[in-house]
Amino acid sequence: MKQTKLLTLTAMVMALCAIGAMIKIPVFSATAALDAAPAFISAAFLPAAFAGIAGGMGHVLTALTSGMPLGPLHALIAIEMFVVVWVFASLHKKGKHILKWVWALIANGILSPLPFYFIISPAFFFASVPGLLLATAINLVFVAVLLPILQKVFTRNEVRL
Repeated sequence: MKQTKLLTLTAMVMALCAIGAMIKIPVFSATAALDAAPAFISAAFLPAAFAGIAGGMGHVLTALTSGMPLGPLHALIAIEMFVVVWVFASLHKKGKHILKWVWALIANGILSPLPFYFIISPAFFFASVPGLLLATAINLVFVAVLLPILQKVFTRNEVRL
């Protein structure tokens, strides 16, 4: 029963990521959308690995709805999103609330595009970083507003996941 509940919640977060993937953030040479916000929010109620899976799949959905401009390299980005969300959720569960925000902004906005400095070109990296930082910040603002509300609702209704 518990595994079914966990898989169902993860699938629901992925569905929210799919909706967010359709809300594009217009930035140069990057696929940016509101797909990451539901995955980051899921840190409140999913184990870190499952939140990470939702984040990675959220990026795949954004790439698919953007026409896959980087082709198979989106698999690398999905793995990076898994790691970013997994660490964010782990930090959240450990009570490292300031560090989780710093991690998410730097890891998703600067570290994630770093491999493309070598794979594609330095110019692509430097062109992508400002837009990715902006997109990450927009996603994190949504998370910062919704996460405390969701946690209060869970606490008030004594929700145990």
